[in-house]
Amino acid sequence: MCTGKCSRCIAVTLYPLAFISILCNIILFFPGGDIKYVKDGHITEEVKYMGGLIGGGLMVLVPAFYIHLTGKRGCCENRCGMFLSIAFAAVGVTGALYSFAVAVLGLRNGPLCKVGIFWNTPFKNHDQDYLTDDKYWMLCTEPKNIVQFNTGLFATLLATSCLQVVLCAIQMINGLFGCLCGTCRDKGPL
Repeated sequence: MCTGKCSRCIAVTLYPLAFISILCNIILFFPGGDIKYVKDGHITEEVKYMGGLIGGGLMVLVPAFYIHLTGKRGCCENRCGMFLSIAFAAVGVTGALYSFAVAVLGLRNGPLCKVGIFWNTPFKNHDQDYLTDDKYWMLCTEPKNIVQFNTGLFATLLATSCLQVVLCAIQMINGLFGCLCGTCRDKGPL
């Protein structure tokens, strides 16, 4: 496969992953589909870091646009364009790693929820792993099903960020080959 075609395939794959990350982060702001928790400031801290919106979203989406351009005929389908795609892919890796780190923290610390009459993060410094033992989930009385809500969305962010890191790393290698060996442009008859 040519380096240009590989770039197009990577970019086309990065687009939905970036949109999934953005969507997951936005949904995390509204547990149970209710805006009252945002208004009252009862949102899990890791959601406010916006790892899916900024890291796995914008910091991957912008490089995906440029990587897509390196696969098309024109100003970016040359050695210089492929060299720049390495830098853009590195930005994508950085964003995806940020999203990954925030998702891991979100899963590790657990959700902010109402326990009794107080709002806190009951699983943050808990000795037992709440992810594997669902009997602890009933500690959270509000928002309803917040543990499942946060776990599902942060796990999705974790998976998408892993895929984004892999794809951007592949593009860095692809860009290096394109920079050193040239792109597979059709040079016509000699």
